[in-house]
Amino acid sequence: MAREAKRWLLTAVALGMVLGTASDGVGEEYKPPRKVPGIRPCPRFAGPSRRVMDHGREAIEMVTKMNVDVDGAPNAYGPPGKKALDIAEHSLSPADAEHPGAVVGYMTEYEGGPPTVQKPGDPYPGYYVSQTDFADKDNPRMEDPRRYVDATKINYLVQGRVARKAGVVMGDYATVYSCRTGKSAFAIVADSGNERGDEGSLALVQALGYPIKDGIDQSVDDPEIVIHYFPKSNPGKTFFKTQAALDEAAAKLGLRK
Repeated sequence: MAREAKRWLLTAVALGMVLGTASDGVGEEYKPPRKVPGIRPCPRFAGPSRRVMDHGREAIEMVTKMNVDVDGAPNAYGPPGKKALDIAEHSLSPADAEHPGAVVGYMTEYEGGPPTVQKPGDPYPGYYVSQTDFADKDNPRMEDPRRYVDATKINYLVQGRVARKAGVVMGDYATVYSCRTGKSAFAIVADSGNERGDEGSLALVQALGYPIKDGIDQSVDDPEIVIHYFPKSNPGKTFFKTQAALDEAAAKLGLRK
């Protein structure tokens, strides 16, 4: 989901950040700057991204802040009176989108129509069916919440301009690291709509060690998240129902956190 969340201000403490080397070419082995005990400092380089070799595989590196996306979670949005992970205003596309103000966080019965509501037997009856762009190709039921990537269970990133121009598509793998917490995680690209690409699932920010509970008014406000995208790394569009399955597949591919 594309929206600018209210910012959750983290303590402004520098964790040994040092300047890295700018690089536009492929072939430079990724070498994090000098370590502080337990923490890899964030690299700094010219431009929004650079190409690096990460353990023998080409990657697109980006350093960013991170807003929280809850799309795909069955309890992401709901009618007034139901406790949801986010508010309806955050389900709308931003002003710089192709269709500003359009509902993108959940399914509607028709364009501009009422929300599609989960039925008995669905995970959260009465809540709206929240979607992600990446979906389970083996599940043809469009209104099934389980067809989409659950933001509370799966680490995912929102595809931005940098990733898209580098050939990163829905389902591709990524590794994500926090220069503040020292934690890292495997993730996939599962949603779009935020051209800055500074957005990740609730599960991802929690896996990185941030005590964030929902998508309402919290985010990682400082540019301390290092992303390595791996273009065209999931050609079969494998859909993951658990993070354990995603982690196993990423490790088999030879990726390292």
